[in-house]
Amino acid sequence: MKKIWLFGAALSMVLAFGSCKPKQSAYKAAYEQAKEKESTAPVEAIVEEDEVEIVPVSKPRTSDAATRTEKINAAEGEDANHLKRFSVVIGSFKNKTNAYSLKDRMQNDGYNAVLGENEEGMLRVIVTSFDDKADAVDSREAIKSKYAPNFQDAWILECQY
Repeated sequence: MKKIWLFGAALSMVLAFGSCKPKQSAYKAAYEQAKEKESTAPVEAIVEEDEVEIVPVSKPRTSDAATRTEKINAAEGEDANHLKRFSVVIGSFKNKTNAYSLKDRMQNDGYNAVLGENEEGMLRVIVTSFDDKADAVDSREAIKSKYAPNFQDAWILECQY
């Protein structure tokens, strides 16, 4: 009886975990669609005496990504000059040791990591900071893919001073 029960439990676990895998074809279809959009971007020709230069027409970059707005200050001993309007936060801590440990790890990886402190005393580990929201979103996505599966919950902080 125990063998049958154990076999049934193992079979149901295999089915449960096997159905959660992402489908590679969905990723491939999204990639193909993005490549198609990229290759059909409008171009503008500039003509100068027997020369033709093709210049892509660029649209202003915007982003509708969600942000969290907080009044934040650089933590004690941190350089506030590294904080701009939109920042990528990869960790939030009450414990200073944990916050400084993650900050040091990111600095060792080449980032200009800074600790910001909000009004509730939470320490935010900020790895990049930008004046433009679209740049912050690009940076967040790059960090998420570089450090996967870590930092998948990285978010954009809109700083108020």
